[in-house]
Amino acid sequence: MEVMADSPARTPSGRLSLAASPEQIALGPLDGRYRPAVAPLVDYLSEAALNRDRVAVEVEWFIHLTHNSVLPGTEPLTASQEAGLRRIVTEFDDASVKELAEIEAVTVHDVKAVEYYIGRRLEGIGLGGLTPLVHFGCTSEDINNLSYALGIKGAVENVWLPAARALVGQISDMARENRNVPMLSRTHGQPATPTSLGKELAVMAHRLGRQLTRIERTEYLGKINGATGDFAAHVASVPSADWQQVSKSFVEALGLTWNPLTTQIESHDWQAELYADIARFNRILHNVCTDVWSYISIGYFAQIPVAGATGSSTMPHKVNPIRFENAEANLEISSALLDTLGATLVTSRWQRDLTDSSSQRNIGVAFGHSILAISNVARGLAGLDVAGGILAADLDQNWEVLAEAIQMVMRAEAIAGVPGMDNPYERLKDLTRGHRVDAARMKEFVSELGLSPEAEARLLALTPASYNGIAGELVDHLG
Repeated sequence: MEVMADSPARTPSGRLSLAASPEQIALGPLDGRYRPAVAPLVDYLSEAALNRDRVAVEVEWFIHLTHNSVLPGTEPLTASQEAGLRRIVTEFDDASVKELAEIEAVTVHDVKAVEYYIGRRLEGIGLGGLTPLVHFGCTSEDINNLSYALGIKGAVENVWLPAARALVGQISDMARENRNVPMLSRTHGQPATPTSLGKELAVMAHRLGRQLTRIERTEYLGKINGATGDFAAHVASVPSADWQQVSKSFVEALGLTWNPLTTQIESHDWQAELYADIARFNRILHNVCTDVWSYISIGYFAQIPVAGATGSSTMPHKVNPIRFENAEANLEISSALLDTLGATLVTSRWQRDLTDSSSQRNIGVAFGHSILAISNVARGLAGLDVAGGILAADLDQNWEVLAEAIQMVMRAEAIAGVPGMDNPYERLKDLTRGHRVDAARMKEFVSELGLSPEAEARLLALTPASYNGIAGELVDHLG
């Protein structure tokens, strides 16, 4: 069980005082006790990061319009002026966040606050006369959809994917190290044809890796085309410009894919596709957690105790698999949020409603719970030792799993014309179903079958530990 830090200070009224630490008074765990694990996402998916990206999109749109002399009376900026504009982005800091909040308190509109924030700085760059060019032709969603796309793309490519790849690599390494470690399988929870520990880990790594391939191919779409997606204000103000090309070249210069057909909003379909893939990765990883947890419970893995850690407040002997349990919960939360985002974002009434606005503010939360889970699984796996003796003992106690091999050899012998091979399945069923069969009884049974000498020798040499086909070789498919 995880132990909380000392209780926050409380006022006599019972309410939390401001003397409590930020970790203790955070409303959500991602901004509280788990903040260190998810901190890298803050630079991409926090409110401050969104505002910084909004500033960046507005600045780059300003530069794009002037660089291409889209509007009559404008000309390309000097290198110094462009650098000055881009410093508005690179110098975005805590004071900027505070200033934006103060502007928004008056505008009661977050994107309009960004427009005014940039406008305040143009005079100092020698561009005061071009203040009307800030946010030219744009609706808020022109800025927002691009800003969210940039933030999500950055979070996926620079935070989530590296963490997920490292975890899949860790599982793959474990698979290779244990490729030839024989292990009893369990289908329906019952002893079944043996496999190898490495091959079973390889199955999980392969499944996760396929999802990473899908996620790596994500197409991040963006648009900048006005209030209802028709370039109406653009054409009315500057009919001579090729606004589709201006829009396309701008979006692509940001590293995004241009979406030519939208309403006021970019339709968010790419987000739904991405979230479905990440949720699927989460669910496969959840399966990894439940399997590893179960293997720990039957002793296949031993957990390395952490010095000073407490497993139970009353049972000193316990070393609980808390990393995997924590991961399970966070994967469930992340997947539920991703499912909700995917379902909500693909629908917008007519040309615009605001359901997406509130929904998208939870993107960071969905990613945060996934990253937290990935971190916990990685730490949990790193704290495991393979209990080879227990794996071997479990195999040796289940000789009845050779029944499949014996009856298949009998079928092959019957086809080859060896007499006395009738009803192989039924004979093995009578011998093994509901019964434990030891090595001596199994060998005796084989010796009484009347098999060809080669087949009999092959079966007499077979043990549960050696009856796992080419399990080890299959690990090579991980590459």
